[in-house]
Amino acid sequence: MAETNAARDARLEKVHERALERFDRAYEAQREIRLQCTQDRRFVFVPGAQYDGDLGDQFENRPKFEINKVHQAVARTFSEYRNNRITVDFRPADEETSDETADFLDGLYRGDERDSGGQEAYDTAFDEGVAGGMGAWRLKSCYEDEEDEDDERQRIQLVPIPDADQSVFFDADAKRYDKADAKCAWVITGLTDDAYEAECGEEGAAAVERDAYMERVGQREKTKIASFDRVTRTGIFDWFQPDLTYIAEYYEVEMVGRTVYTYTSPTGEEQKLRLDKGADTEAKEAFEQQRRDLEAQGFELTRTKKTQTRKVHKYIIDGNRVLEDCGYIAGRHIPIVPFYGKRQIVDGIEHISGKTRRAIDAQRLYNMLVSMLAEIAADSNKEKPILTPQQIAGHEQMWARDNVDRYAYLLVNAVIGVDGNPILPAGIPYTKTPALPPALVGLIQLVGADLKELQGADGEQQEVVSNISAKAVELIQNRLDMQDFIYIDNFKQSMRRSGEIWLSMARELYDEDDRPMPVVNMDGTDEIKRLRQASVVDEKTVYSNDPGAGKFRVTADVGPSFTTRRDGTVRAVTGMLQFVQDPADQAVLTAAAMKNLEGEGLEPVKKHFRQKMLALGLEKPTDEEKAEIDAAKQNQQPDAQQQFLLAEAQKSLALADKARADTAAALAKVKELEASAAEKLAKVAGLPIEQLLALVDRLPDNAAQEQPAAGAQTAPAAA
Repeated sequence: MAETNAARDARLEKVHERALERFDRAYEAQREIRLQCTQDRRFVFVPGAQYDGDLGDQFENRPKFEINKVHQAVARTFSEYRNNRITVDFRPADEETSDETADFLDGLYRGDERDSGGQEAYDTAFDEGVAGGMGAWRLKSCYEDEEDEDDERQRIQLVPIPDADQSVFFDADAKRYDKADAKCAWVITGLTDDAYEAECGEEGAAAVERDAYMERVGQREKTKIASFDRVTRTGIFDWFQPDLTYIAEYYEVEMVGRTVYTYTSPTGEEQKLRLDKGADTEAKEAFEQQRRDLEAQGFELTRTKKTQTRKVHKYIIDGNRVLEDCGYIAGRHIPIVPFYGKRQIVDGIEHISGKTRRAIDAQRLYNMLVSMLAEIAADSNKEKPILTPQQIAGHEQMWARDNVDRYAYLLVNAVIGVDGNPILPAGIPYTKTPALPPALVGLIQLVGADLKELQGADGEQQEVVSNISAKAVELIQNRLDMQDFIYIDNFKQSMRRSGEIWLSMARELYDEDDRPMPVVNMDGTDEIKRLRQASVVDEKTVYSNDPGAGKFRVTADVGPSFTTRRDGTVRAVTGMLQFVQDPADQAVLTAAAMKNLEGEGLEPVKKHFRQKMLALGLEKPTDEEKAEIDAAKQNQQPDAQQQFLLAEAQKSLALADKARADTAAALAKVKELEASAAEKLAKVAGLPIEQLLALVDRLPDNAAQEQPAAGAQTAPAAA
């Protein structure tokens, strides 16, 4: 039964109240922590932000220099991550799941990642998490061709969420790092008046309500945006500001009843159909069509099971109402992936921070000391004369521009005494040059050393001394990597969560038979593979490249980039060559080194060595290479030795055939003689005894002597 408008409005009103109540709990616990994260990012990236607050007031009319050492340390962590990209890896979780399907999912994920600009989403989240403490990205489905009205195929996109520390919130009860236990989540976006109208498609259904609020607070200016009535509601978050309105994507996890129908074919093949409780008319019609198709193929319903499945409902809300009910989204998980630089739960509250937090005080003190030194240095070469106004009357510009025009002398007016006569000055007093406090130099050195220690940046370790081995460089690099390993390892957990969400969405979106999909191989090459390719095995139809079949374990690999690993492989293989004596083994190692070697103009050489690897069976050929190999075998002409061996083989086969023929002829002759003898014996056996005795008497003596034994045996047979 379809939901009435009144019932829908009542349901959405409860959803809105529940969303705001839950958000207030989550926001109240995280408000100060998230504000600190934003201030940390400002401290690193925004010029002048290192003097925010009371410190800036104290240096209002004084030099404010920023020697941003924190940015250097943060940027080194960024570079370390970009040189050691993290990839999602799908692995079979049971014996029935094949490695080929897992590899296909790896390439399919990389294809979606590349086509949607997923690398930007990762980089944005990592940079914000390292600098401020938190970053995030989300996964969403979109049509493969937005302009084609008939194309219903969808792809998965990975989209960045900028300012995640101020826009992404999970429910207060979620304690896991990846928020897999969250029951709801919000992604908040601030919109101007025009943006709100474009996003919501209207000037604001709550405009009258907002205007009344503006009159109550004494602001008469009218706007076109919906508002959060802070008088009648007691929310903590300010959903409305004078020039900005916030809307939120609200995700809510629901447990939905589902019925699973299992159909079995006469050959034992099983197909399962699923129908969710409360499914819309379109879903029910699709289910009935699938059921009729199976029954037409001879399938019969064998069992039914009721289960509970996890679904995610998405809404668009503002401070007043639910703007849009987006329905259930693809997948079983909230499609938001958080990343935390450092995370601890203290007294039940989640505390997050990045690499900036612990270095802020030292950086500010360093800036203060440098500014003070600069101020002292700027004033140290000036001794200012002390004069009365009458002495420089008329010469003010000359004294003021002395540093610019560099006059040879300066003029002053004579001092007139009481008697009216000029008094010659005994000397003009001067101010003293500022003295450099001894503690200031020692303090600035101490603060500089503290900054290095807090940021984990040791200049001596980063210097690469000449004439040292590559192994020593790797050891130094590994020591530096350990300082940033916590951020890389946390990002690994986020990438694993991204793979879990993607797989859950792919099981629902990538279910078309024989659909071409772009995949990206591990080495970065592109390829087109097809979804759900059917084949018959043991009279059963099985599908390859099916994301919905089998069980997979999602992991994330942390390590050097593919180029870095190839360079390491080349060094290792070339090092082994000096210990290998067998020419065949040397050829294999050389081919392996050439496979991983990068350089301009090496493609023909690499192709040559790949052909050798294929000939030895050490590489699996692609479909194109397999076709080329088969064509080459058919067109290949044998050499003289091969022709001689082939002729000898044919001659041997001919002789063998002749021998078999002669043997068959001899056997036929024997069978013919046996038949003739049997015929004659039958005739003899039919003669009277008198004629047999007469025949015996006619035989020669030697035959007669030998015949009785034979006759003795034959006569009873004849009788």
